[in-house]
Formats: sequence, structure tokens, C-alpha cells
Amino acid sequence: MFMRLVQAKMRPDTLPIIRQIYDEKIIPQLQKMKGCLFACLIRSECQSDEGISLTLWDTQEHAESYVKSGMFQALLNELKPYFSDSSEWKVQLSKDLKLEYQAVPDEPVIKSYAALAHSEEKLPDQMMYLRIVSLKIQPGKMEDFKNIYMKEILPVLRSVKGCRYAYLTTGAENKNEAISITIWDSKEDADAYEQGGIFKELLEKAKPTYSDLYQWKMALERNKSRHMITSDDVSVRYFSVLSVKGFQ
Repeated sequence: MFMRLVQAKMRPDTLPIIRQIYDEKIIPQLQKMKGCLFACLIRSECQSDEGISLTLWDTQEHAESYVKSGMFQALLNELKPYFSDSSEWKVQLSKDLKLEYQAVPDEPVIKSYAALAHSEEKLPDQMMYLRIVSLKIQPGKMEDFKNIYMKEILPVLRSVKGCRYAYLTTGAENKNEAISITIWDSKEDADAYEQGGIFKELLEKAKPTYSDLYQWKMALERNKSRHMITSDDVSVRYFSVLSVKGFQ
């Protein structure tokens, strides 16, 4: 399995239009693409202007064929009028030698990930909630982390109330980054999983594989009288699912 994320900033009040385009044009086209298994449009819970299109593919070759076909660019062009401008400005001289200032569009960020492990259940096909956990793994420890995830973490996730699907990927560019994505029936179920302590217990299971900086952070957390170092070694982000479709 192969995952693509297309992340973009949306202009205020354009979400209903973007969602309509995704439902009526993007999902039907993706359904026609060979190897496309799943597509969803998600919005960040902490940054309401951030939208992400997440697609899952049978193989990397299928995902690359979709891009090479020109269909991806055509669909992206449908949405571009609703993306927000960046804080950058382009300055140029007009024909009559006057300075012109023009906002530079904020280009989408596109990332690809290869799947390492995933649930055996069918991908869900309804409105849900999604968590993305990013972890930094020690060089040479990714295979160990994958085995722990498959044998000890994934079975627990499958038994947690409201957890519909889980899969683990690694970055195509950063081979020491692991991304765990879980799909939930509701935000309440995801919150209960984290607040009940299960998430922390699962993090502990793979502790020997984490980067040295994160292990130091975990050690400092146990001593609350000391200042805790913070890092991006573990990042947890939350998303509401706006549109979703499984093609299996």
C-alpha cells in the first residue's frame, strides 16, 4: 500500500465549495484510477484553514501513473482558486515602469509514504475522525519498530472502541520517520483512547526504537521537578473527515 498527502491552505469560507468539488469531481475521478483504494478530505482541528487530501493506493506505481496521466494536475487546478495566498509577494515592473505587487499563491505540499503495516479490515466508507502520529526512529531501527507495531500495537488498536482502521507508513524522503494513522468512528472515541492511557502505553512499547532525543524527553517527563525538553520527535495531529470514499 502507498499513501499520498496533498496539503493546502484554504481561503476563509471556501470549505463548502472545496468539499463539493471533492465529492462531485475528485472522488469520481479517483474511483476510475487503477489501484486507488481510498480517498478522503480532512481538515486540521487546530488549523481550520488547513485541508489535506489523503489517498491510499495499491502500489507506488499506481500512484505515479495517476500523476503522470495529468489527472492529478487537472483536479488540483479545480481547487486552486480557493487556496489562500502566502505571506510572500512578487514585485515586478509593469509595461509603464510602475511597480506592481502581487500575492504569491501558497502551493500545496505533496508527500508520499510507503506502508509498512495495516489493519486487515476493509477501509471504512463513512464520516469519521482521524489521528496522525509522527515519530522519529533511530537509524537502523525501523524494522524493529515495524515488528513491534504489527505484533504489539496493531492488535491493541483493533480492540479499542471506535478504532476502525490503522496503518503504519514511512516517509519516502525521510526513512527515519514513521507515520501511524488511525481512523475513528468519532472524536469522542479517539479522545477516550488517548485520555484513558492506552496511547501512552503503546508509545512505551516501542521506546527502544525512538530517537535518543525523544528517549531523553520521556525520561525527563518522569521527573516533574525538572524542565522537560520538547521536540518534534513525536507529533500528534487531529483531523475531522469531511469527505470519504473507499474503492475496495
